[in-house]
Amino acid sequence: MTELKPRKTLFNPELKRRGIYVLPNLFTTAALFAGFFAIVQAMQGDFERAAMAIFIAMVLDGLDGRVARLTNTQSAFGAEYDSLSDMVSFGAAPALVMYEWALRDLGRLGWIAAFVYCAGAALRLARFNTTLEVIDKRFFQGLPSPAAAALVAGLVWVMILAEVPGYDVRWLACGLTIFAGVTMISNIRYYSFKDVNLKKSVPFFAIAAIALGFALVAYSPEIALFAFFVVYALSGYVVAAVDLARRKSADKIA
Repeated sequence: MTELKPRKTLFNPELKRRGIYVLPNLFTTAALFAGFFAIVQAMQGDFERAAMAIFIAMVLDGLDGRVARLTNTQSAFGAEYDSLSDMVSFGAAPALVMYEWALRDLGRLGWIAAFVYCAGAALRLARFNTTLEVIDKRFFQGLPSPAAAALVAGLVWVMILAEVPGYDVRWLACGLTIFAGVTMISNIRYYSFKDVNLKKSVPFFAIAAIALGFALVAYSPEIALFAFFVVYALSGYVVAAVDLARRKSADKIA
């Protein structure tokens, strides 16, 4: 009589025994909800709320990992759940919000631009997960998906408050959406701010600059946030161009 092989279970018994940490995954779930809420609001035509929800998802996404490290509740489940949440909040949601607001009027080109962004976010997250242990922690390879989402949502938010309809800036919206999608999967390096030491003393002007930044955000949060992420997105190309110029200069000298 042939011995039956034990059936493989779909669940990890070790994970079942240990359970799932509530606190960090609570923040991840909240970020996922904010991304889903942005999609729903875009479908209902409330693009200002949709854009704001994406920025709220960014804040929550930045908190879940820090909470997990502070409370020593990091887990493989949490990392995978965070990536899936990011795909909704910073991949699908910004693409759909931008498509409904401005890209729909471009026909086929509009949904292609939205798909380029969405695919770029998926590829960016997949690459980040597979190179997490080997990359330089000080830099991101490609524009981070939350920053790309801030570019897209920021443009929508700023234009709505300026009472500029999406139809009037549809070509700008298309170009920015494609730029964000392509930059996410590029090899351009972006500073990660992970090596910032808050316990280290800083010059007086640094505190003054921080105070000025808070003032700008308080005065006009949508413009300040959008401007910051535009500068951040361009900074990678500027640094890459400077490095290329230096290498060419060094080659000529040699």
